[in-house]
Amino acid sequence: MPLILIIEDDMEIAALQRDYLQMAGFDTDLKSNGIEGLEAAEYADLIILDIMLPGMDGLEVLKTIRETSDIPVILCSARSDDIDKIRGLGLGADDYMQKPFSPGELVARVKAHLARFERLTSKKTRGKLAVRGLVIDREDRRVAVHGKECNLTPKEFDILVFLMENPNRVYSKDELFERIWGLEALGDGDTVVVHVRRLREKIEAEPQNPQYVETVWGAGYRFRM
Repeated sequence: MPLILIIEDDMEIAALQRDYLQMAGFDTDLKSNGIEGLEAAEYADLIILDIMLPGMDGLEVLKTIRETSDIPVILCSARSDDIDKIRGLGLGADDYMQKPFSPGELVARVKAHLARFERLTSKKTRGKLAVRGLVIDREDRRVAVHGKECNLTPKEFDILVFLMENPNRVYSKDELFERIWGLEALGDGDTVVVHVRRLREKIEAEPQNPQYVETVWGAGYRFRM
């Protein structure tokens, strides 16, 4: 079974997450600080990562993980400040959950992220997409604009590929969340907004006047051919 690594210094919360995940059929491992969690990350299939951790905070752990791995990471935080969410998603987190949250919802998100990651890593989507200097290598998951490589997070890459494969069609924030994250939106449209903004900063010459990923006000986003 997939191994879920829980990096959480509140042992009561960690034990609750562990119990629900084990009831759902997953193997689990618990680490109570960032340094130990980072050491165990290479053996995990998905990571549930608290932001406020002793030793090394969760954002630094995430940044280090993303240097070598694209495995799903779900960030958790008790703070309501959007800056943690924005920073975490910008560093490559696949999802963000604010405490307190339903253990059942956590299990559902774990299943969805694992299923999507398996599909992305197993299917053979060979070939490249190229439009007006923007080139995507789907097999190697690399993106370049006018010959300059762009370092996208996994979700930024997935959004770009999806929109580019379905050009000129408008997708709402909720539709994109459901297509890319594999979950019902549940009010998580802001997650899409953050990812699209970060994506534009990396691929657009003028992010405020995008030439690739356009905003259709009141409707959503589309890739312009």
